[in-house]
Amino acid sequence: MTDLASLLAERGVHVSLITTPACASRIQPIVQRSIESNLPLQFVELKFPSTEIGLPDGYENLDQLERSHFLTLYEALEQLREPLELHLKDHNIPPSCIISDGCNPWTTEIARIFCIPRLVFHGPSCLFALCDHITSKHKILHDVTDYSEQFVVPDMPLTLRFTKANAPNFFNAPGWEKIRDDAIEAERTADAIVLNTFEELEGQFIELYEKEMEKKVWTVGPLNLYNKDEYSKSLRGNKQGSEKQEIVLNWLDSHKPKSVLYVNFGSIARKNSSQLKELGFGLEATDKPFIWVLKEAEITPEVDRWLSEDFEKRVQQKGFICRGWVPQLAILSHPSVGGFMTHCGWNSILESISLGIPMITWPHFSDQFTNEKLVVDVLGLGVSLGTETVCWMPAEDDNTIWVHRDDIEKAVQKLMGEEEEAREMRRKAADMAEKAKIATDNGGSSYNNITGLIESVMQ
Repeated sequence: MTDLASLLAERGVHVSLITTPACASRIQPIVQRSIESNLPLQFVELKFPSTEIGLPDGYENLDQLERSHFLTLYEALEQLREPLELHLKDHNIPPSCIISDGCNPWTTEIARIFCIPRLVFHGPSCLFALCDHITSKHKILHDVTDYSEQFVVPDMPLTLRFTKANAPNFFNAPGWEKIRDDAIEAERTADAIVLNTFEELEGQFIELYEKEMEKKVWTVGPLNLYNKDEYSKSLRGNKQGSEKQEIVLNWLDSHKPKSVLYVNFGSIARKNSSQLKELGFGLEATDKPFIWVLKEAEITPEVDRWLSEDFEKRVQQKGFICRGWVPQLAILSHPSVGGFMTHCGWNSILESISLGIPMITWPHFSDQFTNEKLVVDVLGLGVSLGTETVCWMPAEDDNTIWVHRDDIEKAVQKLMGEEEEAREMRRKAADMAEKAKIATDNGGSSYNNITGLIESVMQ
């Protein structure tokens, strides 16, 4: 959403980016740099009611919480409606429209009060949005009772199989029914939909989705390609990014082009100590250089001892272990990186695609399983590790290993090797990266859609 706000401001539109204090601290350096560039971008903070809902002060993001608190966080978002309404009423000039994501269906009421258009911004792929809509329309998840039971998404140009557990939707769990119903209704009544994708990547699904929704779908991505400022790339999501960037990039500088595998599974999903060790052994067995990012929440005393006293010493010539956040976009942009083992979050996939990096896919939950099918089965840009198991945050005593070292080693060799299949994936990745660049350049499909979106609101 920050990238979209900055992009609209670069086109001369006056934009107010509505956020909360903890989120603001993460994106403040990027927004401040936009303001220093004299972009018409206003930064509006609304206090999030953390303490009122029983959370510690400043806890406003999923990656700060255990999964048991996720629903509480989502339910509290609606409490931002009144302060936003008051903020808008305090300004003499009403907004021309509101763009909000599926987590904030309460913005429907804001749009009604101010008689303005409301656009829904979908963060995931168009394929996911389409499958989510179709499964909801046909009430498939109501009919499937067993979470391990498979079903096929109907009305699609290809066969897509899921289980109820990894089905294409965000709010597929007991207790989330109202949030899901509100999100579906907000999407149905929106004036238009905005997607972070591009026509050359998901053209057939965009066309189907627009027909299904019976409204305009503006595809404006990949949004990360509009940001050509190297300093801002290092700051994405963390104001301390530049401090780590120099160390990581210096290590990458010492390796051959396209030789390093980057391993990162996003900010939310966690692995238990047994699975982390199994992953480490698999990476070690490949004899390929790698950067492996571990979340601070994953580094238990047991894992820390294993890393410090054993693993890091064995792989020090080829492996770089990062604890906590890293400047992902800067790493993927480095010429030494030739592969990305990813959780299949859509932002990560788009960054990889836009930079021509093929992937090893290891989805964990929600849209990630659908995104994997797009990358591997539709686009031919990656190798799947074959897991269909949903994995959020394992219990402390959970020692389950979902993906074994042999499978990890085989996938890395398949992606990073010199066989024809690996070379073909690299060719396809390079071709799609060029198409992404053309889409966002002046006159490209996404560039023109940004123009059309602005004109449709301002007319």
